[in-house]
Amino acid sequence: MPRPRRLVILTEGQFSFHHAKTAFGVIRYGPDPVVAVLDSSIAGRNVSEWLPGRDIPAVATLDEALAMPIAPTALLIGIAPTGGRLPDSWRATILAAIGAGLDVLSGLHTMLGDDPEFAAAARERGVEIVDYRRPPSRMETAVGRPHGPGKRVILTVGTDCGIGKMSVALELRRAALAAGRSASFVPTGQTGMMIEGWGVAVDRVISDFVQGTCEWLVEEGEARGDWVIVEGQGSIDHPAYSSVTVGLIHGTTPHAMVLVHKPGLVEHDFDHLPGCAFPIKPLPEFIAAHEQIAALVAPSRVVAVALNTSLIEDESEARREIERTARETGLPCDDPVRFGPERLWPQIEARVEEIVA
Repeated sequence: MPRPRRLVILTEGQFSFHHAKTAFGVIRYGPDPVVAVLDSSIAGRNVSEWLPGRDIPAVATLDEALAMPIAPTALLIGIAPTGGRLPDSWRATILAAIGAGLDVLSGLHTMLGDDPEFAAAARERGVEIVDYRRPPSRMETAVGRPHGPGKRVILTVGTDCGIGKMSVALELRRAALAAGRSASFVPTGQTGMMIEGWGVAVDRVISDFVQGTCEWLVEEGEARGDWVIVEGQGSIDHPAYSSVTVGLIHGTTPHAMVLVHKPGLVEHDFDHLPGCAFPIKPLPEFIAAHEQIAALVAPSRVVAVALNTSLIEDESEARREIERTARETGLPCDDPVRFGPERLWPQIEARVEEIVA
């Protein structure tokens, strides 16, 4: 587990649920206090406008963050852009943070610790650069490891990227613990690792070793709990990221899957060529495809649908969409982030027990 830190989160010009999903995830679920969000485009506002109950000011400059009554000890890169590249305009802010004695925490594909200028500055100042996407040294292929006796493995899957698979997994873990179950969360992406303190960003692993890494992650998860809830990545029909999704399905060999969907999102939301469109398929097709792809290696069933109803402002309308989706799919359905996981978890648990019986 990493040492406790006080965070200032850098999102310059990109503080939104989609582009700054790392920031939102860490603020919502992370163990470390967040002193401020560094983003001049929202300076003077408060994170509570987006996440009620989170009283975190937005500031325009690093100096303002450093002058807070309780100063930060680390700068966290709060964005998750396509390709995971560092914006060139952020270099000066990162160097200033290092110079001020702050550790730098990054989930980008750009390895900040390998940057000669950043590395030299960090050595001179005696601070740490943590690249959460740095792949592990282990290079092992899958061997068909069976799940341990009494273990139940659930993987969150989704109809697109960045729609809440991690959040759903964390909420389900919370509900399982509240119900008295022994449960663990398995982080497979940089934000989950920042929150939980362990894991592997599987989208950075060499493709030959993705399934083997997933087997190891599940083994670790089983050592931490009987109900193992694995964070999903990507989606199986995503033009850019389907490979990591299939690797997770075949590597974790889950007993069950929970499908995450964002009503109102009609096509995959990512940077692509003008004129291209990649529509999101109907949920029954998605469910069947997941079960068919899983069965190529090990049988698994989609046992519930978790909606992200953030595009539906009216609460009553969101609940109607939940009911409509349940009718369409014939599966338990809810929005466990917006309305809590307490209603959905018992139904998931009962269906998983039917599978393993």
